[in-house]
Amino acid sequence: MIDNLILLLFTLLMASGQLLFRKVGLDLRGHSLASGVPVLLRAPALYAALALYGIATLIWIWILSRVPLSRAYPYVALGVVLVPLASRAVYGDAIRPIFWLGALLIVAGILVTQLGSSG
Repeated sequence: MIDNLILLLFTLLMASGQLLFRKVGLDLRGHSLASGVPVLLRAPALYAALALYGIATLIWIWILSRVPLSRAYPYVALGVVLVPLASRAVYGDAIRPIFWLGALLIVAGILVTQLGSSG
């Protein structure tokens, strides 16, 4: 059970990092590559996202010391569902109706891969 909670924490950290990267991307709108670099380097959200990714990486390595990759990796796919939902809530990004079918298939796939798993 604790392994599943840690895997969910990992997924949430990665998803949060993506939301912060989205903020940085929005802040760069209207800038060329040259004028965008200084904006990018002064963006607190960039450093927060990188920090979250760093923490998530350390957690991922710890997870892999306890859980087979074949059981842990499907949780990465959960981000494919969580990030668009959170991006809609935070930034108003549109979600096409077909997303819901894909999200359902992804979640079902994750559940199937976890059948019979312990931990």
